[in-house]
Amino acid sequence: MDTYRALLAIILSMFILLGWQYFFTPPQKPAEHQQSQQLANPADHPAPDTTTPAKPAPASLPVPVNAAARDITVETPLYKAVFFEQGGGLKSFILKRYRKASAQDAPPMELVTSSNPADLPMTFTLDAGAAADLPLFTAETTAINVQQGDSSLLMLAELANGIKIERKLTFHANNYLIASVCTVSNNGSAPVQVAPALSMSNGPFHGGSESGRLFSGPAVYMNRQLHEIKLKELGNGPLVFQGEVSWVADMDSYFMLTLLPEKSSSRTVTISQAGEQEIRTVLAEDKTELAPGAKKVFEYEGYFGPKKLSYLKEVGYDLSETINFGWFDIIAKPMLLLLNFFHNIFGNYGVAIILVTCLVKGSFWPITHKGMKSMRNMQKIQPKMAKVREKYKDDPAKMNQEMMSLYKTYKVNPFGGCLPMLIQIPFFFALYRVLMASIELRHAPFMLWITDLSAPDRLMLGVDIPYLHGIPVLTLLMGITMFLQQKMTPTTADPQQAKIMQFMPIIFTAMFINFASGLVLYWFVSNLLSILQQQLINRQTTATALPN
Repeated sequence: MDTYRALLAIILSMFILLGWQYFFTPPQKPAEHQQSQQLANPADHPAPDTTTPAKPAPASLPVPVNAAARDITVETPLYKAVFFEQGGGLKSFILKRYRKASAQDAPPMELVTSSNPADLPMTFTLDAGAAADLPLFTAETTAINVQQGDSSLLMLAELANGIKIERKLTFHANNYLIASVCTVSNNGSAPVQVAPALSMSNGPFHGGSESGRLFSGPAVYMNRQLHEIKLKELGNGPLVFQGEVSWVADMDSYFMLTLLPEKSSSRTVTISQAGEQEIRTVLAEDKTELAPGAKKVFEYEGYFGPKKLSYLKEVGYDLSETINFGWFDIIAKPMLLLLNFFHNIFGNYGVAIILVTCLVKGSFWPITHKGMKSMRNMQKIQPKMAKVREKYKDDPAKMNQEMMSLYKTYKVNPFGGCLPMLIQIPFFFALYRVLMASIELRHAPFMLWITDLSAPDRLMLGVDIPYLHGIPVLTLLMGITMFLQQKMTPTTADPQQAKIMQFMPIIFTAMFINFASGLVLYWFVSNLLSILQQQLINRQTTATALPN
C-alpha cells in the first residue's frame, strides 16, 4: 500500500509537470473545418450549417498605393485609429491604455501590422474579398475627435460600373466598437452582380504571452462553436467555413481584431495564409444582383481591443467566447471574477491572488484537514503495520486483509495524504489559465521587484545571469516552503521512497522558474497555509493518543 501511495504522488507530480501542455490546448475538431480543396463534392457534406464548398478568396497581392488616398485619423479616450481611403481599411490602431511592454516608457500597443492597402483590417470590397479593384473612398473629413458620446464618418466611393458605395463609420468614446453601415447602390443602366466582403490581414502583434502555450492566430465562432486555426492547418490551402457566423478574429492572449456581421445569417468565411506569418480572413456575403436604381445595405461592426471579459459581454455577438480557458473554464471564470472583485476593493492583483488562495484553501480546509490527520495517524500505527507484515509475509492475501482491518479500526485512509494535491490540481491549472490569458493581469504590479504578475519572477541585480537573467526570489521561497511542508508532513514510505520524494521540491522549483509570478505567488501562499494547517494538526495529534 505504501508503494501505491508513493507511486500515486509521483504520478500526480508528473501530471503537474507535463499535463498543462495537453490540457491547456482546447481539443480541435478536424471534421468541423476542412481544407477547401477537399470539399469539391457537396454530396459529401449535405448539412447546410457546416463547412460547405465555396470559392476561396485568394491571398491578396500587393496593391499600388493610390496617391490620391488620404489618411483619416480618429481619436477617442481609448484609441487612435487611422483609416486609409483606398479600400477604407485600418492603417493603424493604437490602444492608449496598453503598452507593448511593462516598462513605463514602452510605446503604446499597436494592433495593425499590415501595410498593403488590400490587407488592411476592415477593408470593404464588392468582389468577395479578392481585392483586385479596391474602391477609392472620399471621406468628408480627415480627422475626428470623440471625447464623449459617439461620432460618425461618411465615406463615399463611385465605381466605373455605376455602383456607388456609401459607408458610414460610427465611433464611441467609451468602447472599442466601430460600426460600419455600407449602402451599395446601382446608379447605372444595367444589372450588376456584387459580392460584398469585409476582410483583414495581419501578422503577430505580440501583445500577449510569449510562452507559446496559449492560442494565437485566427478564429471563427460559427453555429455556436469555436474554431481556432493553427498556422500549420493552412499549409495545404485556405480553410472555408459557411454557416451562421457570430464573429471572425485574429487574436493573441490579450488582444484581438474582430469582424462582426450585424445579422445572424449564413455567410462564408475564408482563412488563408498571406505570408510567412500573416493570415488573411475574408467575411463574405452571398452574391447579389442589383437592378438599375436598386440598393442594398450591409451592416457590420468591428471590435479592436483587449480581450477583457466584462467588455466582451457588453458587446454581445458571443464575443466572450474568445476568452477560452479550455478544460478548466468552469473554474477559471469564477476565479477571474473573484480576482476582479478583490482588486476593486484593494487595488492590487497580488493581494487579490493571496485572498483567492485563502478562499480556495479555506473552502477545502475540512477535507484537507481530514486527509492530513489521517496521514498523521498512519504514521502512528506504523509499528502495528510492521508487525502485520512480518506475521503474514508468506500470505499476501491475509496481510492485505489484516491491513484493511487495521485501517478501519484506527479510522485512517492510506490515500488521504494525496487528496489535498488532487484537490489543488484543477485550481492550479485554472489559475494558470487566468494569469496567462486575462488582460487584467497583464503588466499588473504586486510589490517590490514583482512588477508584472503575468511574467516570471526575477530580481535584477545589474549583472546578467545566464538563462535566468535575474534571481527568482519568489520561486525559491516557494521551493523552500514546499521543502518545509514535506518535512512536516508524516510519511509512511520506506527510506528509498522517501529519498525519491525529497527531490520533488527541487523539481517543482525548476519547473516554476518560468511560470507567471502570480501563479508562483498562489502556490507559495498555498504552501504557507498548508504548513499552518499541518502545524495545527501535529499539535492536536501529539496530544491525542491512538487506542491500543
